[in-house]
Amino acid sequence: MVRVTVPIPGRPYDVCVGSGLIPAAGTLLPELPGAVTAFVVADRTVSAKWFEPLANALASAGLGAVLFVVPSGEDAKTLQVYETVLHQLATQEAHRADPVVALGGGAVGDLAGFVASTYMRGVPFVQVPTTLLAQVDAAIGGKTAVNLPEGKNLVGTFAQPRLVIADVDALATLPDREFRSGLAEVAKYALTLDLELLEALERDPGSVLARDPAMLEQLVTRCVSAKARTVSEDERDDGVRLILNYGHTLGHALERLDAFAGRSHGEAVGVGMVFAARLSEDRGIAAPGLAGRTVRLLSSLGLETDGPLADPDAILAAFRLDKKYRGGVRFVLLEDVARPVVVDDVTDDELRRVLETMGARV
Repeated sequence: MVRVTVPIPGRPYDVCVGSGLIPAAGTLLPELPGAVTAFVVADRTVSAKWFEPLANALASAGLGAVLFVVPSGEDAKTLQVYETVLHQLATQEAHRADPVVALGGGAVGDLAGFVASTYMRGVPFVQVPTTLLAQVDAAIGGKTAVNLPEGKNLVGTFAQPRLVIADVDALATLPDREFRSGLAEVAKYALTLDLELLEALERDPGSVLARDPAMLEQLVTRCVSAKARTVSEDERDDGVRLILNYGHTLGHALERLDAFAGRSHGEAVGVGMVFAARLSEDRGIAAPGLAGRTVRLLSSLGLETDGPLADPDAILAAFRLDKKYRGGVRFVLLEDVARPVVVDDVTDDELRRVLETMGARV
């Protein structure tokens, strides 16, 4: 097992990465004085496989376990589901010392974290991510949120977990599409922050796609370490942490325009990274070749890299509801791989031009 510390000032916590960690979760938990019951939030599919071993592990630490079943994926991230879980906590007489545990993917983590940060003004929160996307990205850093029809993650808080348990054994059971979706976030780290990771993926994507456990442990650890460094410098997304939004501006717009029922998050972010690379080239920030390298990487990982896209006007309207909007749409672009830059002066004409080259309906 590898421990990576996320050194948030005054609130550091560990991310534990390895095999067999869910059955050992009771030995990993931090001190939770006064805790009696852990309230586990999971969807039906994940809970059927992982709730029992997690509950047994929690029992070994003297904690009871109560399961709250929520919808799968983005359907969990609504105000209605959030309210339902709050009522369940109150009905079960949950107290301020009792932890909320997110067991599942990024959507469950977002929901459960938001619940934990607001119930009784905050109760302990533990992340047990079971998808690649959540293990390398969503479970670390303290962003919690639910969606509105108008946009993704518009209601939420910054609330750091007490612990993240990333059991790579869970990745063996993921459907191929969900695993590939997580690889988009891995590619994001490789393109923006980690040249060694990029070169490893380009050299031999096969061992990653084969889900070799040792390779997955290294992969998750590298991404977690990169995110831990970034979050420790900028917890609230005001500076360097914006880099982690590479590909997400278009990605979130596509998710919202599909009513969160089309492309998965990773699939949308993959298209968003190609868009960002093409925009970087179109503006002269990056030399020709960045978009081609991005397309080759994502294609080798089984991800789509272009359209069809929605009408450009609809996409531009969705951009204006992005959380990073500041009188204009801010984009993370690349001068080259591992050389990200944040820009906020991109014009609608530039955006429209690149969208049309990628297959937007006009």
